[in-house]
Amino acid sequence: MITRRLLEAPDGGGRIFLAILLGLAVLVPVLNLALPPSSPLHVPTSTVALWGKYLCYALLALSLDLVWGYCGILSLGHGAFFALGGYAMGMYLMRQIGSRGVYAHPVLPDFMVFLNWPELPFYWWGFNWFPYALLMVFLVPGALAFVFGWFAFRSRVTGVYLSIITQALTYALMLGFFRNNFGFGGNNGLTDFKDILGFNVQAAPTRAALFALSALALAAGYLVAQAVVCSKAGKVLIALRDEESRTRFLGYRVENYKTFVFTLSAAMAALAGALYVPQVGIINPSEFAPANSIEVVIWVAVGGRGSLVGAALGALLVNYAKTTFTTGLLAPYWLFALGGLFVLVTIFLPKGILGLLSKRALAVPPAADWPAPRLQAAANGPPAGGSAAGAPGAMNRDACATARPSATGLPQPAE
Repeated sequence: MITRRLLEAPDGGGRIFLAILLGLAVLVPVLNLALPPSSPLHVPTSTVALWGKYLCYALLALSLDLVWGYCGILSLGHGAFFALGGYAMGMYLMRQIGSRGVYAHPVLPDFMVFLNWPELPFYWWGFNWFPYALLMVFLVPGALAFVFGWFAFRSRVTGVYLSIITQALTYALMLGFFRNNFGFGGNNGLTDFKDILGFNVQAAPTRAALFALSALALAAGYLVAQAVVCSKAGKVLIALRDEESRTRFLGYRVENYKTFVFTLSAAMAALAGALYVPQVGIINPSEFAPANSIEVVIWVAVGGRGSLVGAALGALLVNYAKTTFTTGLLAPYWLFALGGLFVLVTIFLPKGILGLLSKRALAVPPAADWPAPRLQAAANGPPAGGSAAGAPGAMNRDACATARPSATGLPQPAE
């Protein structure tokens, strides 16, 4: 049943998105490793690493869209979960250095030797084992999100107040990780990685494998998020977004649904951070900066809030523009351009770029906008000699993509 739901969840646009990701996961490593650098089709290793980072950002944007676009929770601290996942992976990579560090200590990382730490802190134990590190990637951010959601949502903190609290959370973590006595490298963070699972992180095959894993993780994250949105719980989440009070009065435990989706979203963001660190080669407290979390909101808004593909698309487009425009004469004005883009999209494109493309691509309006006589004719069946496929109501449209809340905010059962 779960496998069937995952396979049937994506709509037409989602299937194209998944096909592109799977194609890139295979094609880009082949073009990077199999072709010589002199070939016009060769993809440089630097480009592979750059777009691998973009894919991690897309997964982060998708995780935010799950809570903001479908549940109405505007989190301004999702960068904290991304950074925590990155630190968990960075701790594993630091333990793999061993005696190859600057101070050649077999156990302690270089920054601990420099700060005269006598022994390895207990919270670093086990990070030399990859399964344990992978468990911590999900467990630590997920536990933090669960505890935060447990108290915040049961206290009925909503709206701008919840956004401010999430921003305060990531800011507090940033201040803590900047301290040397926290044991995470202070303002320098964790860097100088050597190996991951025994493979050189700087080698071209490792970079290509990390790119492929990032593409597959984004595809898996999309499938999971889409399956949640199309489930019965997803319909309740949409009702919470539109009419939380009515949903609560109908007997739904609102806080349970919110805590669930917030925790799931945090785990997805943490996975993005874990894949991000070995590709960029460093993780430091600046990743906790509230400005980073706000930038993720801009990605989602530009791509299209409430459309999972749009969130990923917005992350890719905005970060590509950032790389392009911050390396030339326009570099000092990038933040102004980014802020102006957010304002313009909010005013003129409330559904984002994907919403604009979808509006132009659909030649036939949604069924809810058809005149009543046509709807009645469709309900009476196809004309004589015709087929059901020719009826206006027989269009193959994804149910979860076009579902709209009823007057109560909850989906109505089929008659």
